[in-house]
Amino acid sequence: MSFTKLTRRGLIQTGAVAGAGLALPTYLRAEAHAGFTNAPTGSTVTLGFNVPQTGPYAEEGLDELRAQELAVEHLNGGGDGGMMNTFSSKALKGNGILGKKVEYVTGDTQTKSDAARASAKAMIEKDGAVMINGGSSSGVAVAVQGLCQEAGVIFMAGLTHSNDTTGKDKKANGFRHFFNGYMSAAALAPVLKNAYGEDRRAYHLTADYTWGWTQQESIAAATEAMGWETVNNVLTPLASTDFSSYIAPVLNSGADVLVLNHYGGNMVNSLTNAVQFGLLDKEVNGKKFEIVVPLYSELMAAGAGANVQGVIGSMNWNWQLQDEGSKAFVKSFGEKYGRPPSNSAHTCYVQTLLYADAVERAGTFNPCGVVEALEDFEFDGLGNGPVLYRGDDHQCFKDVLVMKGKENPTNEYDTLEIVEVTPRAQVEYAPDHPMFAGGELGKCNPGA
Repeated sequence: MSFTKLTRRGLIQTGAVAGAGLALPTYLRAEAHAGFTNAPTGSTVTLGFNVPQTGPYAEEGLDELRAQELAVEHLNGGGDGGMMNTFSSKALKGNGILGKKVEYVTGDTQTKSDAARASAKAMIEKDGAVMINGGSSSGVAVAVQGLCQEAGVIFMAGLTHSNDTTGKDKKANGFRHFFNGYMSAAALAPVLKNAYGEDRRAYHLTADYTWGWTQQESIAAATEAMGWETVNNVLTPLASTDFSSYIAPVLNSGADVLVLNHYGGNMVNSLTNAVQFGLLDKEVNGKKFEIVVPLYSELMAAGAGANVQGVIGSMNWNWQLQDEGSKAFVKSFGEKYGRPPSNSAHTCYVQTLLYADAVERAGTFNPCGVVEALEDFEFDGLGNGPVLYRGDDHQCFKDVLVMKGKENPTNEYDTLEIVEVTPRAQVEYAPDHPMFAGGELGKCNPGA
């Protein structure tokens, strides 16, 4: 006996009932289209890796590129296979994707939306890329996601933390594995309350673009709910390199906590400036002054050096996790590059595998088949425990890490320690949550 079920996106022929289990689903939507953008016709398939190789987030981008190259190596059967060995889905065989050898082209987003769109457009139109992956800025992610929706290719976002990426700017052809500002705030608030108390006055410095705005909104809402007061929020240009003029007013504000809604080189510079001003040595309102960095990365912490000691923040993933998937990835990456991977490297590696796996399970490169295969897909073995790719907004839900700068690091990669692994249930939210309101997911666009 076989049967068909109706899903939010169409009909799925599930196949015959066999014994106690069901056959794997066959995705029909893809077969309904005569063609799609950059359908591979030869023995290879091209992926586009669009990362910041210059600009304030360049270090993150170069580590993403290392991970993307490693993912391609593993997909083509090279190396030790990394997380393909621990991934709960067993569709990937190390023979490329649907038997086609994986090739890739790269672009430099420069951490600028226009440059990122231009490089993605070139990879799609000139190089025949069927999927774009990467980015270390939410402004870039939103821009490239929109382009991919228009072009009819899949966008597997890299490091993008703004609520808007899977909120008001979500798109059917786009998927995000990385967590977001709301999740950071939900994980951090209880830890900050326990560490610093309920009666605190916070001063925010915020990167002036979509990520900074939604990160600040999220952390302010979560900390105010536990009793903190937000004294001020000052926007800072992404191009800033010296934050001294922004730090000085904090001393006269009556605040006893500085929240740095900055990332990459911006966070390294603003945290360094704050420490140089002696903020961590101050006592205000009868309390020791504290600094919070809501979004951490290993590369930022290494750049900031001793300045991160004792500073609390959150992360999507960390190389010190001891699950089998994380250990496999750290081993592969370390043997190839002589260093542990960052959480930006992890998310780009995972996104590349998830795309390839979805193609294999769908039996087609047609983006609409890939969308169906990824929506409401639950998996394990790629770090962070069990993960759900929610169909409503294409946001991944998984455990979130709360980190703190180590007091006595042993080397440049040992600067952070895991304070708490926040369970997925604590950071989940409804698809219609006010912070994610506006915009429609829309329908998959197969393009040509």
